[in-house]
Amino acid sequence: MRRFNLDAAEPEYDSADPDGYGAAMARFGPSIGATMLGGSIYELPPGQSICPYHYEYGNEEWLIVLDGRPTLRHPDGEDELAPGDVVCFPPGPEGAHKTTNRTDSPVRVLFLSTMNEPSAAVYPDSDKIGVWPGDKRDNILVRRESVVDYWDREAEPKP
Repeated sequence: MRRFNLDAAEPEYDSADPDGYGAAMARFGPSIGATMLGGSIYELPPGQSICPYHYEYGNEEWLIVLDGRPTLRHPDGEDELAPGDVVCFPPGPEGAHKTTNRTDSPVRVLFLSTMNEPSAAVYPDSDKIGVWPGDKRDNILVRRESVVDYWDREAEPKP
């Protein structure tokens, strides 16, 4: 049996993360043999967020508050969560979310998600779409304004 202890997790920071998104993370799904569900522990210092406001297509996510009081932005507004709170983000616009620490103390949360591939995410504030087919070499992130016609570069236009 493979085991991972949530309390013993040691999330690490990514120096490439911009200010405002300085969350430490520890992914643990693979360490327990998971292939269909992903699990990540996040530690949020005061004033930091996990990801920009977004929603997923193809995957469901759950947020479980382990410690602290994060603020959750969602389609109906914002709510402060408490330890023990669990929230589900269904696929599509109704599952849009952003987790931010607006307190003076660290916040620790657990995210669980399905791992369906390919997956796509929409970032309404910056009008971006990301597509993740499973092979990092083919990941793509574009602005919606870059929309092209279905036949672009496939067929000659009619005169």
